[in-house]
Amino acid sequence: MLATEQFGSERLAITWVDCPVGSEQPVHRHRDAEQVYCIIAGSGTMVVGNDERSVEAGTLVFIPPDTDHAIRNPGPDPLAFVSATAPPFDPDELDPVFRYALP
Repeated sequence: MLATEQFGSERLAITWVDCPVGSEQPVHRHRDAEQVYCIIAGSGTMVVGNDERSVEAGTLVFIPPDTDHAIRNPGPDPLAFVSATAPPFDPDELDPVFRYALP
């Protein structure tokens, strides 16, 4: 995760997430933040609100504030995505499943 103190932005957080085959992100929401997922590699299923769609490398997914969302990787290959969140969320407020190691 690139948090605000790491690259100077006060209004944006960037994360790179590697999702092994069979992994699934719990449905969650960011109350005051909008978010974009950019799928870098692999394929999976993205849920945003009541909509569920297949995603693959090159797909961009917009998530409005206070909207349930999750991604899962049924395989057969690893899935990687970059997310941009504005305003940035505080990593200390995330559930343990979402903890990111900061350098």
